[in-house]
Amino acid sequence: MSERILLSNLTMLESGTPVPSQLLVADGRVEAISRGRSSALDGVQATRIDLGGALLTPGLVDLHDHLREPGQEEKETIATGTAAAARGGWTTVCAMPNTDPDPHNPELMARLLQRIASSAKVKVLPYSPITVGLTSEEPVDPEAMVDAGAVAFSNDGKGVQSAGVMYDAMRAAAHHGRPVAAHAEDNSLVRGGVINDGPKARELDLPGITGLAETVQVVRDLAIAEVTGAHYHLCHASTRQSIRALRRAQADGVRATAEASPHHLLLADADIPADDGFYKMNPPLRARCDVEAIVEGLRDGTLCAIATDNAPHTAAEKDCSFRDAAFGVITNEHTFALLYTSFVLAGRFRLDQLVHWLTEGPSDAYQLGDAGRIRVGGPADLAAFDLTREVAIDPDRFSGKGRNTPFAGRRVLGDCVFTMVDGAVVHRFTTPEPTDLTCDRKDRA
Repeated sequence: MSERILLSNLTMLESGTPVPSQLLVADGRVEAISRGRSSALDGVQATRIDLGGALLTPGLVDLHDHLREPGQEEKETIATGTAAAARGGWTTVCAMPNTDPDPHNPELMARLLQRIASSAKVKVLPYSPITVGLTSEEPVDPEAMVDAGAVAFSNDGKGVQSAGVMYDAMRAAAHHGRPVAAHAEDNSLVRGGVINDGPKARELDLPGITGLAETVQVVRDLAIAEVTGAHYHLCHASTRQSIRALRRAQADGVRATAEASPHHLLLADADIPADDGFYKMNPPLRARCDVEAIVEGLRDGTLCAIATDNAPHTAAEKDCSFRDAAFGVITNEHTFALLYTSFVLAGRFRLDQLVHWLTEGPSDAYQLGDAGRIRVGGPADLAAFDLTREVAIDPDRFSGKGRNTPFAGRRVLGDCVFTMVDGAVVHRFTTPEPTDLTCDRKDRA
């Protein structure tokens, strides 16, 4: 019989309020939960882990992560990427297929799953590409990819340019019961842009990307989803027009879900301080009115999840001008803390709402069963967050390889102090040495 572990000195949400609790783990599953200051588990024979009053939640579920392996191991690996996920409290991540090669057939998917089994620290559910090479041309065999283990279909950071290809993909995905997750972007409207088309682009003399590049594909895809009956999932919704279109389609019965990314909630293009590649991402940071539309989309249920779009790059690819930098940003090691500090403590989100959008919301969207839930008998996939201790985000202490975050030095509460997957501890807080975070842009890289 495996070791029993008693998690004590913690709180859990009950009707939206943190209450003192204890939780017993055995054989990788939740054996018992006790609420209140007087616990029926006090005398149980088990190894005790004192969580110091932290908030215990279900392990977080990320629908949008980039692990880079195979082919881009200089940016990230499955081992380092899942260590970063564990550091942030994520216990289930869906891995995008923009690898080299992309897993476009069962043999490649099998090799990827072998890599995951040998080195992942959290649960990894891989996407299949919609088309071979993430182009808009040769579709994959959807039945074979579902049988091979694909959680969903996506071309990740490339919009499907052909309506016919998207139509065929959605018909097949609907037949096989898998979502189609879209990075909505019409290349004919990008026109070499690197930043949102607006005052900041003109101030920095950088070519802009109109929000229409996203929205016109969203409108097209929603129409296709309505006809095919497919589950359409919009990745990193970023414009108020896209969210308005989603809301209308959902009201008409279209099976459509969408995610918000932390960076699009926390920053607008007006917050970009200079021509700094650390702020370059795709979709780009939008206007304040778009940020408010994302917030409202979460509140009213148009958006069901917060997903990181975590995109590690090398220092050389990011410590440069917008014109030369790669698209992408790191947030996953401090997503909860950033959002808790900026939204919950500011009174804009309730704590239970934030937890839902990071756990049950994404799990329900993709029908992931017990992921994102705590129940007796269910898997012990758990995360704990210290709501009282303030820390500064320090990229030099990241568990992943990427350092490309615009949030370096930001002070936050709600740091993840403990992560458990199937009863195994995969992250636990240790007191760091003091550090000087008064760094310039080059120091961040």
